[in-house]
Amino acid sequence: MELSERKKKILQYVIDDYIQTAVPVSSKSITEKHLTTVSSATVRSELSTLEELGYLMQPHTSAGRVPSIEAYKLYVSELMVKEKLSEKELEYIEEAFTNRSKDVDDILKSAAKVISELTQYTSVALSARDSEEIIRSVKMFRVRKSEALLVIVTDNKLLKDSVIALPDGMTDDTLGELNQLLENVISGKTFNEICSMKFSETVEEFQAYKEVFFKVVEALREYIASEGEVVLEGEEKMFAHPEYSDIDNVKSLMSVVTSKDKLVDLMSADGKDIMINIKIGSDGYDDIPSDCSVVTATYLTNGVKIGTYGVIGPTRMDYKKVVSVLENVGKILESIVSKW
Repeated sequence: MELSERKKKILQYVIDDYIQTAVPVSSKSITEKHLTTVSSATVRSELSTLEELGYLMQPHTSAGRVPSIEAYKLYVSELMVKEKLSEKELEYIEEAFTNRSKDVDDILKSAAKVISELTQYTSVALSARDSEEIIRSVKMFRVRKSEALLVIVTDNKLLKDSVIALPDGMTDDTLGELNQLLENVISGKTFNEICSMKFSETVEEFQAYKEVFFKVVEALREYIASEGEVVLEGEEKMFAHPEYSDIDNVKSLMSVVTSKDKLVDLMSADGKDIMINIKIGSDGYDDIPSDCSVVTATYLTNGVKIGTYGVIGPTRMDYKKVVSVLENVGKILESIVSKW
C-alpha cells in the first residue's frame, strides 16, 4: 500500500520524536507538537493504519507507538531530512585533522574520535587496503644490526609496515644499493602490479640482495591481502542509551564490537564516492543484533579508498545527525588528504 503524504509525515514525526525521547509517541503529542490543525481522532486513525501496515508497534494497549524496523528503513530512504552541522561542529572537524601527521594510523584514530564525539555513539574505523594504490617509494632503514624497518609511501599513506631481517655482514652501502633497486623496480607501480609480477630475471644480477628483495615483495603482498586495522572509539557511550540498560542487550552488542572479523564484515563496502551504507537490525546481517544499527561511509580521494568509518548503536539512532557527521568528516578529510 502506497502511503499518503499525511501518513508519511505522521510516521516521520513518530520516528523523530521517539529517537529524541525513547518514549512511545501518542496521538496527543503529535497534534500538540506538529499537527495542531488536525484532530487527535484523525491522527489516532492514521496511527492505527500505520500499525496495521507494520510500520508501528504498540508496547502496551494504553501506550503510544514506537517505530518498527520497516519504519526505520522507510525513514532513512525517504522521510529523513538531513541535519546541517553547526559552524562550531565543522570547525571541530577541521581542527581535528589540521596539522596532523600523514600517518594512516593517526588519521584513522582521529577520524574515529571525531565521529564518536559528534554523534555520541560508538564509532568504528577500518583502514583501507586498495590494490590499485600507487607505491611512490619503498625504503628500508636499519634499526638494528640485522633488522631494517620497511617504509612504504603511497599517494595517500605513509606505512611503517614490516621489520625485515637482514643477512649477516650487510653493510650500509649494500643496503643503500638495495634501496635503489627497490626504487627502480617497485616505485610507480600499484600493489596489484607488484603482486602479479615475476621478479626472478629482475634481480638475477643482484644475487646478494635476492633473499632480502623477495622478503620486501612478500611484505607488500601480505599487506594488501590482509584486513585493514580496526579502531574503536567511545565504547562507553553505548551505556548512555536506555536500550543497553539490559545486560543481555549489552552482551549482544559487545559480541560484535569485540570481534574484528565481524566488524570488518560490517564495515566492508565498495564505492566511487562518499557512500553511506545503513544496516538496520539483523535483517540480512546475521552479525547485527536485532535492536542494533550500523551506519558507515567509505571515503576516497583521487579515486583511492582511504578508509571506511561509521557508528554502531541502537535502531533508535539519530540517523540524520549520524549521516551528516559522516558526510562532513568525509568531505573535510578527503580535501585535506588530496592536498598532501
